[in-house]
Amino acid sequence: MTLASPSARWRHSELLLPTPAGLYCPPADIHIDPVRPVARALITHGHSDHARAGHGAVLATRETLAIMALRYGEGFAATQQVAEPGEIIRIGEVAFRFAPAGHVLGSAQIVVESRGLRIVASGDYKRERDPTCACFEVVPCDIFISEATFGLPVFRHPPADGEIAKLLESVRLFPERTHIVGAYSLGKAQRVMALIREAGYERPIYIHGAVEKLTEFYQAEGIPLGEIRKVADFDRKALGGEIVICPPSATQDLWARRFPDPVTAFASGWMRIRARARQKGVELPLVISDHAGWDDLLATIRDVQAGEIWVTHGEAEALVHWCGTAGLRAKPLHLVGYGDEGEADPKEEVADAAI
Repeated sequence: MTLASPSARWRHSELLLPTPAGLYCPPADIHIDPVRPVARALITHGHSDHARAGHGAVLATRETLAIMALRYGEGFAATQQVAEPGEIIRIGEVAFRFAPAGHVLGSAQIVVESRGLRIVASGDYKRERDPTCACFEVVPCDIFISEATFGLPVFRHPPADGEIAKLLESVRLFPERTHIVGAYSLGKAQRVMALIREAGYERPIYIHGAVEKLTEFYQAEGIPLGEIRKVADFDRKALGGEIVICPPSATQDLWARRFPDPVTAFASGWMRIRARARQKGVELPLVISDHAGWDDLLATIRDVQAGEIWVTHGEAEALVHWCGTAGLRAKPLHLVGYGDEGEADPKEEVADAAI
């Protein structure tokens, strides 16, 4: 590739472009959230569809590096470097910065800037307040790279505290039944716990073994989750009236059927689709998502004031179409290898539930 002269502004394809391995920055020779092992990687957050082991060097927030070490072992990459909050990291003539994404603890957008062109790769993000992680930061840019997990008008997420109120009301109405809440083990489970505490619930919360290590990490990071107990330490028949948090697939397992007359709940943006809830046997759907819904996707695109939008995964075509009606250039990137929720790495869910 012949790059522009030092005084010239980059063309976007010279600064960042999609490749089979993921987004690639040629002048810095580095990938963002690569889906296969590469020499150098910038990682937005710890979900396994974005954070994979086997790279030569990884640059990420301190929390994301710690989460990767918990999930893959300390040797998940040959070398690791912490991106400090607000720090500008220069690789060649490209400046990188990690800005909060509001998705899960340690999640970040990656700001890529050189020769007057700024591109923001948002990773996965949400705009709703989350007591377990830093709020999304609006970064004005020339090109904004957005996910579209819930990129359809039907996905308008209600306030999460209202969904938690539904859960606690059900606990009050059915004190003899165990309430088993399916929630993905990184981020969603801990957010549900924190929201339950904010709602005033003071009883112990019980957790599946798959949720244990990450919950302990969140607590060590100062996230107030109250008293947490391991289900394995108790007779499940004695847990009527209690709240249990587990990976989603465990709600349909023999493991769940050993509790007293369980109420099955699932905390996910997908619970907006009632047919999907019925299909999964969910009695109490909780529409709680760690991804931006339709309204927040549009609000974010307006807020960043980018002239061009790239859509990485999810319902890309619908979001691209809306951008066109709003007078914005937009295109789907057709990147392969990302889940539909951080909530949504099916392989991760199955593996966690087996623990």
